[in-house]
Amino acid sequence: MLNNPCRQTIEHLPWRFFYWGGVGILFVWAAWQRFKLPLDLIADPDTWGYLSPALRKLTGGEFGHPHARNFIYPGFVFLLLRVFGDFRAITVAQHFFGLLAGGILLLTWQRVRVFVAHPLIARRVYYALGLLAAGVFLLASDPILFEKQLRPEGVCAFLFSINLYFVIQFSACCFIERRRAASVVYGIAAVFSSILLASAKPSFWLASIVALLPIGIMFFRQGWFREKILLAGGAAASAALLLLPEHFLARNDEASQIFLPATLFVIHADLIRDQIADDLKHNATVPYSREWLGRVRVALSTEIAKSAATGSRVCSTLGFDPDYLKYEKTSIAAQLRRDFGKNVSSLCAFYRFYYWRIWRQRPLLLVRKITRQMRIFYAPTCPAYRQTRSRSLGDEYQRGVTSLSTELYGATLTAYRPATEFINRTKALAQSAPVVQQPAYVRKPLHVLARTYLPLLLIAVPSSVAVLLREKWRRHLGWLAALVVFAYSYNMASCLEVAVVHSLELGRYVTVQLFFTILAQFLALWFILELALEMRSSIKARNA
Repeated sequence: MLNNPCRQTIEHLPWRFFYWGGVGILFVWAAWQRFKLPLDLIADPDTWGYLSPALRKLTGGEFGHPHARNFIYPGFVFLLLRVFGDFRAITVAQHFFGLLAGGILLLTWQRVRVFVAHPLIARRVYYALGLLAAGVFLLASDPILFEKQLRPEGVCAFLFSINLYFVIQFSACCFIERRRAASVVYGIAAVFSSILLASAKPSFWLASIVALLPIGIMFFRQGWFREKILLAGGAAASAALLLLPEHFLARNDEASQIFLPATLFVIHADLIRDQIADDLKHNATVPYSREWLGRVRVALSTEIAKSAATGSRVCSTLGFDPDYLKYEKTSIAAQLRRDFGKNVSSLCAFYRFYYWRIWRQRPLLLVRKITRQMRIFYAPTCPAYRQTRSRSLGDEYQRGVTSLSTELYGATLTAYRPATEFINRTKALAQSAPVVQQPAYVRKPLHVLARTYLPLLLIAVPSSVAVLLREKWRRHLGWLAALVVFAYSYNMASCLEVAVVHSLELGRYVTVQLFFTILAQFLALWFILELALEMRSSIKARNA
């Protein structure tokens, strides 16, 4: 007669067969959905900033640091072009990283089960939820289309996946399993991946800092002195490896110095205009002449009005088009640049002065602006889950043709033969590329997730706080409750940084968050189910 372990193994075989069969089918189908599409990248107006360093290096020049773009993604592009000499290699690599992100999502889901000592949700149900989460991510059209773009969003899902995986592994090893060596290794990996993510896409700096909170907590624990030293040393080495090259490359890039101050100025142009008017009216003491400020106020008012008349690019929550103010050759940013001449530091000082001045003088208006932006994401239907039926790749490639105009980029593109071939293929695809369909079996889960994101958040976060405050529940669900709060904090930090600096109306700032939005939502669902079963067990025990 078979002993119990053998019998349990045999009984579990059908379930394991179906589960791993489902995993295999999912990844094969996800790969097909990616590789059946044209492998040529989709360009946009930001493409040149990411592509030009690689092209310059490949055509005999210096790698450089133009357009305030961090070196990480341009370096990734350069390596692939250097090795393969074909732009399609970038798409293949990004598709591979997208599939890998789905695999890491499954691994992360399996790992977080350790955060509950005795789960009440059956393992089969739990694993099915993880497979559903991975399926939604892998088959949704937005991640696939991001992977086809020549910009960091093409690899962001992979960077999110490794960052969250390493942070969760560190938390499990350090706080639950007390594995010292593993805690150090995963802690260093978490720091490295956080800095890598923030470097590749600076709009995730705040989320990267939030990701490091568990590591920061470790340093306040007693003991583990040797591990703290090793972890601190590894973190410092990671920072040096990723941040020092960027520092030296950016020193001669004026755009790097001016990008953030100018962005803050144009995004808050209406508030700054009103503040300048108020300063002039009350004869406030400011380090700029009244006459010049008067001209700036008039010019700013005029350009805001012009930008508001541009039409489709106007941000409804702002009431004007900040890109017009920043990039139009005759608009306010260009006018101020002429006023300050080559003195970039003084221009940046002016931008910063009035940005911080509106924080001091008009804090409530700034808080309202941030709140309006946050409400874009935290709406009844979460916009991270885009439910469009179809998108025309032909239209995307047509915009790419305009973005790759050789009149704009000169001889650099034409000097590199694979770039010329890429442009020619893009022109052909603008006429012949297929329409990407998002089938109903993908749209329906996206719709359900979009509609339930906010309700789950409003249930899970207060419930997590309640669990953490009650010792009885904390023993069983405390670590999972903390993980749910952490996951939603990662989401909120990503939105908050954009809400402060830019606008969440720019769709890619929202849809790029799909990976960790799914993870947070499924963690919340699992937590709520575990809590409900725990409460039911408690009620039964009292009534027994």
